[in-house]
Amino acid sequence: MSLSLILVLLIWNLVVFAIYGMDKRKAIKGDWRIAEKHLLIMTLFMGGLGALLAGKLFHHKTKKWYFQIAWWLGIVILIAFSYYFYQLTRSEMFSWL
Repeated sequence: MSLSLILVLLIWNLVVFAIYGMDKRKAIKGDWRIAEKHLLIMTLFMGGLGALLAGKLFHHKTKKWYFQIAWWLGIVILIAFSYYFYQLTRSEMFSWL
């Protein structure tokens, strides 16, 4: 897998982590929150690792079963995409043989 893709996925998961942290801070302050559907979409769009780590660290959305499912499903999607992309680039690298 290319270094640039790894970097993009890492940055994306850091963004998701930060957004979960901001939402937790807003919850504590009583401010307007980030919609749950937006958090879930970011999680399922290969942000599962950042969401899981933020949920555990900030104790945010841990009681909602659908967030826990989304976290793990987001990780599975991330792994599946990474594996698919790895196989794709690997086969293209050696197609000349």
